[in-house]
Amino acid sequence: MDSNRGDLILYNGRIYTLDPSQPLVSAVAVQAGRIVYCGADADARACLPNCPPENMVDLKGACVIPGLTDAHLHFEWFSMGLQQVNAETETLDQALAAVKKHAASLPPGRWVTGTGWNHNVWGGAYPSAGDLDRVAPANPVALDAKSKHAVWVNSRAMQLAGIGAGTPDPPSGKILRDSSGAPTGILLESAVPLVKRVIPEPGPEEIARAMLHGQSVAHRHGLTGVHCMDGAAALQAFQLLHAGGELSLRVVKSIPLENLDAALKLGVRTGLGDDWLRIGGVKMFADGALGPRTAWMLTDYDADPGNSGISTAPVEVLRDAVLRANRGGLATNIHAIGDRANREVLNIYAQVARELGPTGLRNRIEHVQLLSPQDYGRLAELGIIASMQPIHATSDMYIADRYWGSRAAGSYALKTQLEGGAVLALGSDCPVETLDPLAGIHAAVTRRRADGSPGEAGWYAEQRLSVDQAVRGYTAGPAYAAHLEDRLGRISAGMLADMTILARDIFTIHPMEILSAAVLGTVTGGAFAWRSDALS
Repeated sequence: MDSNRGDLILYNGRIYTLDPSQPLVSAVAVQAGRIVYCGADADARACLPNCPPENMVDLKGACVIPGLTDAHLHFEWFSMGLQQVNAETETLDQALAAVKKHAASLPPGRWVTGTGWNHNVWGGAYPSAGDLDRVAPANPVALDAKSKHAVWVNSRAMQLAGIGAGTPDPPSGKILRDSSGAPTGILLESAVPLVKRVIPEPGPEEIARAMLHGQSVAHRHGLTGVHCMDGAAALQAFQLLHAGGELSLRVVKSIPLENLDAALKLGVRTGLGDDWLRIGGVKMFADGALGPRTAWMLTDYDADPGNSGISTAPVEVLRDAVLRANRGGLATNIHAIGDRANREVLNIYAQVARELGPTGLRNRIEHVQLLSPQDYGRLAELGIIASMQPIHATSDMYIADRYWGSRAAGSYALKTQLEGGAVLALGSDCPVETLDPLAGIHAAVTRRRADGSPGEAGWYAEQRLSVDQAVRGYTAGPAYAAHLEDRLGRISAGMLADMTILARDIFTIHPMEILSAAVLGTVTGGAFAWRSDALS
């Protein structure tokens, strides 16, 4: 990123501040990483008369919004995935071809890892270990599903992990088997670690190098901040980047539940850190995901009788963890997909609130994908952040209709939560979905895929957001969720100078064209983290 954090003037633009006192201005003046003026071009120049000419940027009518923050992603997983097999393909054969090509570049015995496969796209049937055996006979292979709730492995990987016909299913997990009882190569939920524990782990330095590349990709997509839900190794890597002066994303880093005791013993509290890297909440899981039909439901899945999903942790364990975390000054971020999971998590938050009273912490539910109607208003009532991913709605809409039927009317219900008074903190769940926040804004506003499906009105059109509401979900919402609303989320004097510059005005173009509103520049802390030639 640019090393000069001195004066910066952006002028001749359409700058949407999200500040009601002056919602649209043409210029912004920045000094020492903070905004010092918003308003007219001439006044911005007068505010900083000594601004170097090279730091006076003619926007040429470009659209500027507060810096976009992804409130839920897996940055280590994404960054490492840039160096692994991309199995997010249209067909099984394409995924196998990618595995074959990657395996050919490695010595025999070296692990082939990757991510992104989605059997629903391939027709609904799970792939098998035999498929991978044919293309990578000399290498163990482990590929994470797009949902991150399943792993696809070959026979060599299962041999190294000691997985065979006699291996029992772990609690809250499942090893898929053929008619003879032999494992097929698909592991679900808590069965995933059976193979993950034998894959060599990359060290913090290797992860940091991968993250440096991932950070540049994030800036090209207009992101100025992320809320990362990965594990302890990611925090170590972020610290290495920060200590080396290479961190140009603002990072809010969660703590895995497995590290809760250590964090409490050390006295770590939510908010520890600075404006670049700080501790968020404790990440927990209440259930699985829709794709593998492990989301925990109040009643069975349509077209899958007898299956109501999986509770990935006992309710009493989650309740105790939330109580201990909140009592120790740590907020909590609980993954909940199904309507049963969301209800149980809401019940936990209600009980903890009764016991502890006001704590000032901003607990979250991650995903909030399906709620029963009687639970719609409970997040707002309890002050729980609705951390949601708009693109999940358009990605999942057909399988949601298939397996949730009429219940899907209460799924991915962004507008319902917003109108009910809950704070929306929007994200991507990358690499489950694309990192691109414009794709998320487009999905929130249109409820349609890039190809226009399912039609002009969109899927459950009543849940569409306005562009203003969607942008706030990627700016003001994440800032509030991280207790940073006093310095991030809008463009006004005194705020940190984080901004995203777009080639097109997403507030005025046709909503379907939001996907083509290219990012021209990304400013973090008053310096360009990335800029296109158009702004040179």
